Amino acid sequence: MPLLHIAMRAGKPEAYRQAILDGLYRAMRETLNVPEGDEFMTISEHEPANFRCGDAYSVERSNDAVLIQITVFASRTAEQKKALYRRITDLLGENPGIRAEDVFINVLDAPKENWSVGNGIAQFA
Repeated sequence: MPLLHIAMRAGKPEAYRQAILDGLYRAMRETLNVPEGDEFMTISEHEPANFRCGDAYSVERSNDAVLIQITVFASRTAEQKKALYRRITDLLGENPGIRAEDVFINVLDAPKENWSVGNGIAQFA
């Protein structure tokens, strides 16, 4: 039950944005065993004055940097997360062609009782 928020600079075509969403979904299916149809993702586009990525941690980022935040059940292992990071970077490199240096990923763990996927019910608690 991942929830994804992607932030990036404005101006990329729809096909580019769709490739990001498709790549993220595929990476989650392959590494986290996310079920088919479990797609809850948003992309926020920001004007250059409202989007900044530095070069901290010896990573030289370009204007094509994407910030990806993924909230998941607190049951994922460190190995699954590492596999997810690598797979996302590989897939986004293939399509739409984002450099590995420009893929910033943050995973947040949330207990199952923190989720309601509809109808005001805590389905996983």
